Amino acid sequence: MSDLFIDELRNSLGEDAVRDQPIDIHAAAHDASHYLLMPRAVVRAEDTQQVSDILAIANSAAQPVTFRSGGTSLCGQASTEALQIDTRAAFRLITIEDQGERVRVQPGATINQVNARLARYGRKLGPDPASSVACTIGGVVANNSSGMACGTVHNTYKTIESMTIVLADGTIIDTADTDADQQLAAQCPALHAGLEGIRDRVRENPDSMATIERLYKMKNTMGYGINSLVDFDRPVDILAHLLIGSEGTLGFVAEAVFVTVPAYTEVATGLLVFENLYDGTSALPTLVATEPAAIELMDAASLRVAQGTDNPAAAIRDIEVVDHAALLVEYQQPNQEEIQKHLKQAEAAAVSLRLASPAVFTADPEVRASLWAIRNGLYAIVAGARASGTTALLEDIAVPVERLANTCELLTELFANHGYEGSVIFGHAKDGNIHFMITDRFDTPDGQARLADFTEDMVELVLSQGGVLKAEHGTGRAMAPFVERQYGEELYSVMWAIKRACDPNEILNPGVLLTAQSDAHLQGIKTTVTVEGEVDRCVECGYCEPVCPSRNLTLTPRQRIVLRRDLAKAKDAGDSELAEALEKAYSYAGIDTCAVDGMCQTTCPMKINTADLVRRLRAERAHAPLSTGWNVTAKRWGVVTTAASAALSVAKAVPAPGLVNGVTKVARNVVGEDTMPEWTSDLPRGGKRRSNLADSYPVDQADAVYIPSCQSAMFGPADGGPGLQRSFQELCAEAGLKLHIPEGIDNLCCGTPWSSKGYLGGKAEMRQKVVDWVVTASREGNLPVVCDASSCTEGFVGLLKAYPVEVMDGIVFIRDQVLPKLGVLRHAPSITLHPTCATTHLGSTGALVELAGAVADKVNVPDNWGCCAFAGDRGMLHPELTASATAPEAGDVRKLNSTIHASSNRACELGMTRATGKPYKSIIEVVADSVAGR
Repeated sequence: MSDLFIDELRNSLGEDAVRDQPIDIHAAAHDASHYLLMPRAVVRAEDTQQVSDILAIANSAAQPVTFRSGGTSLCGQASTEALQIDTRAAFRLITIEDQGERVRVQPGATINQVNARLARYGRKLGPDPASSVACTIGGVVANNSSGMACGTVHNTYKTIESMTIVLADGTIIDTADTDADQQLAAQCPALHAGLEGIRDRVRENPDSMATIERLYKMKNTMGYGINSLVDFDRPVDILAHLLIGSEGTLGFVAEAVFVTVPAYTEVATGLLVFENLYDGTSALPTLVATEPAAIELMDAASLRVAQGTDNPAAAIRDIEVVDHAALLVEYQQPNQEEIQKHLKQAEAAAVSLRLASPAVFTADPEVRASLWAIRNGLYAIVAGARASGTTALLEDIAVPVERLANTCELLTELFANHGYEGSVIFGHAKDGNIHFMITDRFDTPDGQARLADFTEDMVELVLSQGGVLKAEHGTGRAMAPFVERQYGEELYSVMWAIKRACDPNEILNPGVLLTAQSDAHLQGIKTTVTVEGEVDRCVECGYCEPVCPSRNLTLTPRQRIVLRRDLAKAKDAGDSELAEALEKAYSYAGIDTCAVDGMCQTTCPMKINTADLVRRLRAERAHAPLSTGWNVTAKRWGVVTTAASAALSVAKAVPAPGLVNGVTKVARNVVGEDTMPEWTSDLPRGGKRRSNLADSYPVDQADAVYIPSCQSAMFGPADGGPGLQRSFQELCAEAGLKLHIPEGIDNLCCGTPWSSKGYLGGKAEMRQKVVDWVVTASREGNLPVVCDASSCTEGFVGLLKAYPVEVMDGIVFIRDQVLPKLGVLRHAPSITLHPTCATTHLGSTGALVELAGAVADKVNVPDNWGCCAFAGDRGMLHPELTASATAPEAGDVRKLNSTIHASSNRACELGMTRATGKPYKSIIEVVADSVAGR
């Protein structure tokens, strides 16, 4: 890629729009595939017109570009050494139309985000891949995604109604326009005529027609979707459906309108376990006849890995897996009558199967969730169990269902023949679509030769069974050299004709889907190095990214991890210049702007908490004087909170708030932004000492031990009211409950201020205090310990996990022990809630919603809810982090315009107040207000 092209982009888009620093390039290079190519530069596109401008410049300069969104693709289709265009951050609009019958979506929205909005209408998207938590609409369209239940009936190709396209020369076409075909003919006459000619060429060739009919009966994402040449007549409709599954090689889909499908509420699931893989796959015709929504296959290796997870499903927990296999079978119907009918058919069919244990189907949501947890995270879990330093490679194929049993047997033989021990087979058995995974060190000559030989044998095997080499993951780089083998010379030529008609200068994702390079699948394979625990387990799936609060500001958890890998590689290679550049930039992007909220762990199949990595890195870089100072604060925490409260009150009383803000900014410039918090006028006055507000009963009279959060001692209440501690105590008194507050309460804390900053000595000091005072106060666990702030509750759970003490979130305690005794409360018209990362970890978000429902007619949780990243004082150290993290949610909050705004943690309330301009307070205070005002 030429420097002149980069300069022209900067002149057109702005100097900062084009990123080419080492940290930008290395962070953007990694995705879920087994390929790794370093882009020359990265552009984060802001809107459709900007994409058009970029493509126009690239096309004129004949410079290649590659689009990337969620980074969950598995075959290298988002990897490039040219310009990468990031369409994840800005393209996130979701618009529900026709009461959920249709949805208009941009490429940066994930399937889960879309389905969450459709759920209230009883609808969902047709495509349902296992990566729905992270895969975006851009990839869903570009790969013609399907999934576990949708098959070929409700895949992307079948459910897209229209789209807005940006072509290689920058032309924008909305296929929903009534004159869209005329627009295409007028603006791109050669393309329009070319598609007409290609259409007629295919239709006039009986062999081509027969091949298309045979291959597209199955799931098939190999090459272009040339079935569109048969299914549609108008060139614009053909073009739209060619773009589905084109992997960014024909154009960019800036927006798509999907026809949705029903989200059935009556669901039953069963895990059928067989003695061996052959028995399992042989059972498919019988089970398919019962019309299940999904049948998922897992072989013995998959089951063994699933057994090793934290909470394996009961159906497989106690099996001694030898050659076993399992089929996860699910039925989805609109009503109980239909679901019962299908279950009777399933139970009757199961009698004739060679099962290792009786078939049991359940509608219990928790049991069903445990069964699906096995399957949904299987790729990442299996890949994560690989040996350190090896790379996981996942392929997917499809064969006619009646040939699946034989295909699986032959595949297993191939694994053995090529020395791929521990390889796994799993997938969507109902559609004859299976995935298999191999792991190896592909950076050695032996590893590369073994992969080349295996791939050749695998291709021959699949094609001999009448199958397709790519069923749903896309062709990518992995299978591009074999497209002609699957389709034959004529249809392969047709595909090249399509490519040249749409992209004459071949600027769009060259080397992907079609290639003249016979060994392209062996080039650029990712290699990994052993670094550290959190890093080594990561499979780079990207499931963590949508929930990360810093994703739009600096880095995501996946990027924090891959940069550690690339840093280690640079050091191993002796590339000191690269290593220094990565380390310097990582200090802010990787460490300072991580909220250490742990939300990444909630979606990571490997349960990696990148916050643990960041906390350890903070501890390693901690300056001795600061570390010593923070360790001292743990000994005299009451003095610290009192001083902080006084400082806030003084600052609030100063008639010129700009002066105080200016002083803190100067101090930040001197001692560092990650050391000195910035005071802003939206911060409240200081709070009151906890001991001054304590209404404490003796332990032998108490119903619970109450630990008021020190956040409320530092930060005063939002509206000058009584505050959280007083509200909690009054509610408990109203319910006739007596609380014991430990001695020395002013000096107690959950330890988070020290652990989040990496000051381990201070955390250890505080843990000992908590153990000495709180465990004793609880009478060695006979009384529950309750904290009124969710994040502090989470901290105390961590500090006391080795002791027999029940630690309860205050909102759970109020819901369960207090609310039933309060009677009817005064209702507000509406309330908007901000669930916190802590309520997510603790499982107490439901309690937050239930308390809100007790005091408001309408309860709103914003669609774009996420961690606010205020994170104690992180929002004052790096206010840009909170601003970025809260921006999507803040937009929702303003539109909802509720009467009351509430959360369950003072720091989060401050962050959301700053972001929205709405006064947030604890839901406990809201409940207390409702009692007082009834």
